[in-house]
Amino acid sequence: MQSIREIYKIGYGPSSSHTIGPVRAANIFQERNPNCKKFKVTLYGSLAATGVGHHTDLALIKAVHPCEIDIIWRPEESLPEHPNGMIFQSLDNNQQIIDQWEVYSIGGGDLKDTDGIINNRQLYPITNMTDIMAHCTRQGKTFWEYVEDCEGPGIWDYLATVWDIMKDTIARGLENEGVLPGEIHLPRKASTYYMKALNSKGATQNQGLLFAFALAVSEENASGGKIAIAPTCGSSGVLPAILFYLKREEHITDIKILRALATAGLIGNIVKFNASISGAEVGCQGEIGTACAMAAGAAAQVMGGSLRQIEYAAEMGFEHNLGLTCDPVLGYVQIPCIERNAIAVGKALECAVYALFSDGGHKISFDNAVETMEETGRDIQSAYRETGIGGLAKSWKPFQE
Repeated sequence: MQSIREIYKIGYGPSSSHTIGPVRAANIFQERNPNCKKFKVTLYGSLAATGVGHHTDLALIKAVHPCEIDIIWRPEESLPEHPNGMIFQSLDNNQQIIDQWEVYSIGGGDLKDTDGIINNRQLYPITNMTDIMAHCTRQGKTFWEYVEDCEGPGIWDYLATVWDIMKDTIARGLENEGVLPGEIHLPRKASTYYMKALNSKGATQNQGLLFAFALAVSEENASGGKIAIAPTCGSSGVLPAILFYLKREEHITDIKILRALATAGLIGNIVKFNASISGAEVGCQGEIGTACAMAAGAAAQVMGGSLRQIEYAAEMGFEHNLGLTCDPVLGYVQIPCIERNAIAVGKALECAVYALFSDGGHKISFDNAVETMEETGRDIQSAYRETGIGGLAKSWKPFQE
């Protein structure tokens, strides 16, 4: 498995696979062709079907500026390796092709071409939850210590930066108001939810705060703001919301938060390595499901859970998002994406508490849930995998009050 730095990339929304990935690819191709002033990129499959709503075209134009780029959309065609395929071409003054590159945006901002995953440095010798738990039990270590063993002590400075960005994103999201960009004209809700939560009591207040923190990040992402991916842009509100909530309400130290981020990153890494975190490949179960598992496991650890209880919490967070489709309305990372982050963070806390009430024993392993998710994702029709032609994206009509 790669470094968890690849789970927690830092960038600008609204989509890791539709904006961050293509921009990375454009930058790499431009570096390969430093004297070229004209490029062409053909976008295929899901990348083309929802690219406009995800601002793929705007991001690519900005990425190669001041050079020109022609963008060709082929939503009805797919390249063989992944639904998010691209072919970049550099052109001379006579419009003749100088260089060509077939590349795929495979989720979380990662790229893959015919030679394999770009920057695919493997750090983790053990790559599934069952064997990692066995190793940690033998060594008397925690999940976060396994992360440190594989990553080195430098990971803590990186996670501190990630945590700072998560906190800053929540602060901005709670302050900002108005309408999100795009044709849906969706109003921001984080600020009003936060104020209503502060004026509530008990369980209602707790739930309201979780909602507000998740909405804050998701709305910042939808507006193209700076975020820490966790593990994708579209699911980036779940983990920071639960950690921010626990720090605020339970007075958890930053050291424990960073350790929780390490464990959550490990959980996300296992899913990414053994299945997929790409909505275009496996549906939203790979995005929100993974984020919910990461948040549930992190919360269970922060609240004193054992290895088995942490794994159980993560498994539940994952299992109870199986089958979740990816059907963004008009291709924007807004409906149903933003609400899903808010609901998933509440579910993550429930999974953590449920696991902590148990002795950690259960019948479905985390690895089993990951395997099932991948199989389910392959069975989901392409209309429900970020193409914008099925589900809510197909049936949605502007609601007239």
